[in-house]
Amino acid sequence: MKAGGLRLYAYLYLLFLYAPIILLPLFAFNDGTIIAFPLNGFTTKWFDELWTIPALHQAVKNSLIIAISSAVFSTMLGIFAARAITRYDFPGKAAMSGLIMLPLVLPEVIVAVSLLVVLLAMGIPLAFWTVIFGHVLICTPYAVAILSSAFSSLDRSLEEAAIDLGETRMSTFRLVTLPLVAPGIVSSLLIGFTISLDEFIIAYFLTGSEPTLPVYIFSQFRFPAKVPVVMALGTILVILSVVLLTLAEMFRRRGVRRRGGVDTGGFL
Repeated sequence: MKAGGLRLYAYLYLLFLYAPIILLPLFAFNDGTIIAFPLNGFTTKWFDELWTIPALHQAVKNSLIIAISSAVFSTMLGIFAARAITRYDFPGKAAMSGLIMLPLVLPEVIVAVSLLVVLLAMGIPLAFWTVIFGHVLICTPYAVAILSSAFSSLDRSLEEAAIDLGETRMSTFRLVTLPLVAPGIVSSLLIGFTISLDEFIIAYFLTGSEPTLPVYIFSQFRFPAKVPVVMALGTILVILSVVLLTLAEMFRRRGVRRRGGVDTGGFL
């Protein structure tokens, strides 16, 4: 009975959490501009209209550039930080690890406003790279968490064997370590890309004259006639996010199996 009650609670919680997302595609295919029941009929015209909006295309391009750059830079920083955390002991290690993970617990609006104040005080204009900087700050803790798990479950004897056979530490890292943690790297890239693509608050404060996709979507809610188009776009983004997170989890689990470690849980 207790297990059944917990299962029922979990189902109700998931329903409450994802009910708005479930309603999103319903209104995206609704033949009407008013978001309300009853539905007027089935249509795909809102999806067709997405191809006719140049501003939307530019926003998608901006977001893709920023998301790819943020994912790559945060993963690179995550590799270095995770390697240091899992392999070496040095003064202030715990404090530095906590500082790296701090953006996970800080409200994003505080981070965004702080970055904006610093950039304006330094006279730095807002542009693509300022948004990338903010997104790297947010994505790096996720990369460190994923890659720390990958490095910590790696058998050190493999690296020691490579060094004993004449490889340098750098070539051992490149030829042995990186291939073994490659699934974790791919998972980090996918998670970073997804987070950056969907992130709104930092992009809203730090973007220049060319908005990202979430900022563009927010601006369209001022026009009631554009809401169905936003619903159609949101449906595509939800599907894309689910696909990317699923791929990231698949690569994470593949990495655990390759290293012979124990799966302690992931994203799915």
